[in-house]
Parts: sequence; C-alpha cells; structure tokens
Amino acid sequence: MKVIVDQNKCVASGQCVLATPEVFDQREEDGIVVLLTETPPEDLADDVRQAAALCPAQAIWVEDQEKQEDKR
Repeated sequence: MKVIVDQNKCVASGQCVLATPEVFDQREEDGIVVLLTETPPEDLADDVRQAAALCPAQAIWVEDQEKQEDKR
C-alpha cells in the first residue's frame, strides 16, 4: 500500500488524523495534512482507507500493492 496526499487540496478538517494518527498529522500553522509515512504497515490498511474515504477534500489516495506491481 502506498498513500498519496495532495496538500494543495487539503481543507484542514483533520478527519484523516482522527482516523489514523500513526500515518497522518497536521501542520500547526495552518492545519494542512502531513503524511508521516507513505507506506504504512498492513495492519493499518483499513484505517488508512477509512481516512481517505472521510477526507472531505478527497486529497488522499491509496494505491494497493498489486496495482503498484502491475505498473512495473
């Protein structure tokens, strides 16, 4: 799994941080999402997908490992 964040789309709602604080954080000055790891452990996969689904700005994408391997 690979997580991609578009900070330019982020509206600083913090939903991703609430869903998966091990993967997402927010900048103190403006609340914009900060990705702590773009390849989270598999045991957080469901939480990361939930965070992406909760994002009101649709600024988070999740690429599954199979899709990444197909591109090679």
